[in-house]
Amino acid sequence: MAECVTDLAQAAACRNSAAATHLKVISICTIFVTSVMGVSTPVMLARYFQGKSLYDIAILLIKCFAAGVILATSLVHVLPDAFAALSDCQVASQHPWKDFPFAGLVTLIGVLMALLVDTVASSHMEHGHYTPVETLEKEGGSSAWSIELAGGGGEVQRVEELMRLKQRLVSQVLEIGIIFHSVIIGVTMGMSQNVCTIRPLVVALSFHQIFEGLGLGGCIAQAGFSFGTTAYMCFMFSVTTPMGIILGMVLFSMTGYDDTNPKALIMEGLLGSVSSGILIYMALVDLIAVDFFHNKLMNSNVYLKKVSFIALTLGSASMSVLALWA
Repeated sequence: MAECVTDLAQAAACRNSAAATHLKVISICTIFVTSVMGVSTPVMLARYFQGKSLYDIAILLIKCFAAGVILATSLVHVLPDAFAALSDCQVASQHPWKDFPFAGLVTLIGVLMALLVDTVASSHMEHGHYTPVETLEKEGGSSAWSIELAGGGGEVQRVEELMRLKQRLVSQVLEIGIIFHSVIIGVTMGMSQNVCTIRPLVVALSFHQIFEGLGLGGCIAQAGFSFGTTAYMCFMFSVTTPMGIILGMVLFSMTGYDDTNPKALIMEGLLGSVSSGILIYMALVDLIAVDFFHNKLMNSNVYLKKVSFIALTLGSASMSVLALWA
């Protein structure tokens, strides 16, 4: 309990509602601009390179960098914050939070939820777009089964269409996980009156949104959405954190609800754990594993595989360094 008293005393020395409100207004504008820059850059680059010989390579490298950013976001930013929220002395001293590592459990649930959604949606896509036509031929007492693609077309077109639909699913589920994370960041910042905490967060979160936007934008670019859908997904990412900050400010002004309240910490820890599990699954299974083990372009070019690994490492490193400030 001595640590709690010390922490509260230190927070009280930094509390300044007027200065905090001023910083939060600045952060809303700054974070929105940096979010737009981050998420739109890969999309614009993809459109610029489309139709050119380097298009596939450029998209692959952007996606590898994006996978590194998302993996680092989940493991270095979201998951530690979730553990910290649920292990706070005001929470960890209560039942049942002191009896079990709930942050790890809920992260596991997030991984399993992402797997379930991925499996069900993938199965639905396969059965929804392609109808098997069974033809039984009896020749010499033997049976031969042939599966024809409904509506015609070859095997190559079928695989390409499935991959495109799969990438769209990945982008949409990934955005859900990132939006969870962004809402938590925004609401927490909006409720906080601690100037000492908010001031470095404004700069750190601006860079955070740039790199996270690059990650999501890289996946959106490869998915091949229509212009309207792409613009909508980019817009939703860009406004989520600013809207979260506004929501946090409104909640605080109406209720005086403090972000250091045990209930707020529990909600932050649980939502953070779920989003961490989703992001971990998406980064490892649907991004890294797919490209490094099932991408024909990379498998046929050893040099490209090395460059892709460097891009993955740079993405991870750039997002991990931000953990020094946010």
